[in-house]
Amino acid sequence: MECCRRATPGTPFLLLAFLLLSSRTARSEEDRDGLWDAWGPWSECSRTCGGGASYSLRRCLSSKSCEGRNIRYRTCSNVDCPPEAGDFRAQQCSAHNDVKYHGQFYEWLPVSNDPDNPCSLKCQAKGTALVVELAPKVLDGTRCYTESLDMCISGLCQIVGCDHQLGSTIKEDNCGVCNGDGSTCRLVRGQYKSQLTATKLDNTVVGIPYGSRHIRLVLKGPDHLYLETKTLQGAKGENSLSSTGIFLVDNSSVDFQKFPDKEILRMAGPLTADFIVKIRSSGPENSTVQFIFYQPIIHRWRETDFFPCSATCGGGYQLTSAECYDLRSNRVVADQYCHYYPENIKPKPKLQECNLDPCPASDGYKQIMPYDIYHPLPRWEATPWTACSSSCGGGIQSRAVSCVEEDIQGHVSSAEEWKCMYTPKMPTVQPCNIFDCPKWLAQEWSPCTVTCGQGLRYRVVLCIDHREVHTGGCSPKTKPHIKEECVIPTPCYKPKEKLPVEAKLPWYKQAQEFEEGAAVSEEPSFIPEAWSACTVTCGVGTQVRIVRCQVLLSFSQSVADLPVDECEGPKPASQRPCYAGPCHGETPEFNLEETDGLLGGLQDFDQLYDWEYEGFTKCSESCGGGVQEAVVSCLNKQTQEPVDENLCVTSRRPPQLLKSCSLDPCPARSRRDIGRTASGHLGY
Repeated sequence: MECCRRATPGTPFLLLAFLLLSSRTARSEEDRDGLWDAWGPWSECSRTCGGGASYSLRRCLSSKSCEGRNIRYRTCSNVDCPPEAGDFRAQQCSAHNDVKYHGQFYEWLPVSNDPDNPCSLKCQAKGTALVVELAPKVLDGTRCYTESLDMCISGLCQIVGCDHQLGSTIKEDNCGVCNGDGSTCRLVRGQYKSQLTATKLDNTVVGIPYGSRHIRLVLKGPDHLYLETKTLQGAKGENSLSSTGIFLVDNSSVDFQKFPDKEILRMAGPLTADFIVKIRSSGPENSTVQFIFYQPIIHRWRETDFFPCSATCGGGYQLTSAECYDLRSNRVVADQYCHYYPENIKPKPKLQECNLDPCPASDGYKQIMPYDIYHPLPRWEATPWTACSSSCGGGIQSRAVSCVEEDIQGHVSSAEEWKCMYTPKMPTVQPCNIFDCPKWLAQEWSPCTVTCGQGLRYRVVLCIDHREVHTGGCSPKTKPHIKEECVIPTPCYKPKEKLPVEAKLPWYKQAQEFEEGAAVSEEPSFIPEAWSACTVTCGVGTQVRIVRCQVLLSFSQSVADLPVDECEGPKPASQRPCYAGPCHGETPEFNLEETDGLLGGLQDFDQLYDWEYEGFTKCSESCGGGVQEAVVSCLNKQTQEPVDENLCVTSRRPPQLLKSCSLDPCPARSRRDIGRTASGHLGY
């Protein structure tokens, strides 16, 4: 068999060569690197900030070429540059400003994000369309693209992860956390429609807090966007965004584009201040703003350490709790800040046994047993609810909730709140009496109390509760009025010769009865009785009446008198003047001051109509002295419009009033005028 053949003389050499080859193939790169000298020290970083590159060299020790590279790179100076440092590529372009190009000096600006050769130094002459490649390679550490960490090294674009390591593919999440899961921020998006008026020319669109990223707003319409800022130190600023461009607002870069029919605002972030985006009116049409950004969650729950043990020996328990933590100020804040973020999940308290060693004074009887038998857990206890703060319309009632613990004898005592945090705390406030309050319900108006002229009409107003039941409790201040004036367009004709002064029109008598017939209600109110007869039979006298404060007792349906101060509102008059006409048929003399006082007291008698002077007639002569007579009209006092004279009391018509006018002498006529007149008459 072939396996049993004798080895030929050359076999040992071939076997040795095979073993050497196999071992060389199996050896790691360390064996290949054995032909290299050790790596040298790292060079100085190509940049002092913003991410640069450093290199290390090694030399080949073999007479033949070594496998592998003799240079290696790493990133360095991975700290942000100050804002005033400027762009690294821009610095390299500006270095050529003092070098003539085709016999002329230019101010060079960087051309970034070249898709074909991102690592060449291309610059544009300011104010021109001239673009020139001023160097085939940018300096090591220059960013390949403005929105990327990838950097140029030896003229080639190298991938750099957010961990600032060459070749790393790790990226930031939308919250700016390297290799994060997006849980430290929340997406905010929405739409705003302008509601500007003539008195309010600007409105707030949205507030974007410190640290937000990837902000984009699009305004469509005639209005304009502008920014207000507030730093963490309290400094405030404003930017009107009047033209397209990239602006630095409180150390945050703002890319603003202005078009005829829309505006676009972008901010990569993270913002270094709180930004308030506002809209300023510029036209009659409304505008809409769509916005989207990632807002950092700056308040997060943090689990506390275990609180002290509830017992020093013999077995106790201890709990953890959760506290709301402000990531910006590094301090604990009220829980409500963490409740603002639905993404936050409050960790549940943890419970563990502690101090299980027997107490030194124990007689051996005490032993560790389940808490619910030997040592009951602390629990929440609540007092009864307080009375509701409102009898209707939604009120609030509260109660006190405290943490208590019970010993083995059943004695209950107060305990620190953290001991009860393993279970949710009972609510201390709750809404109550959320049904609607009673409200006034007005019925339809009655017919007018007259068939001509002006009268009154009435309606029933009820206080109705949420069950549609007539009840009390409505505010008297909001009660609708139960009577109002009404006008029947049919005129009333009364012969004034047969109408005595003391006579009342029929509608007024009816209205008087309605008005005086005030009904007693379950709310204390003033109830006047009927007026007495006038104290005189002619001239001006007095009428009196009794006014009581009364209430209707619903359970007995009886009326009870109350003290005057129990009724709200002004008390109705219990005395008033009355006019019974002129005495002995004489026409009274009118004095203006006395007449005004009389009219005020007799408004119920002359209703709303009275005589008034309304200017004077035209002068009877144009010169040499004439007479004007005062015009007397019957007017409605409220509307000041003329009405039929029959509605005014004849005996109260003011006397005739005359005054002189055109007192200037008439001009003398010339002899020629006289001669013409005479000849005219003679000729006739």
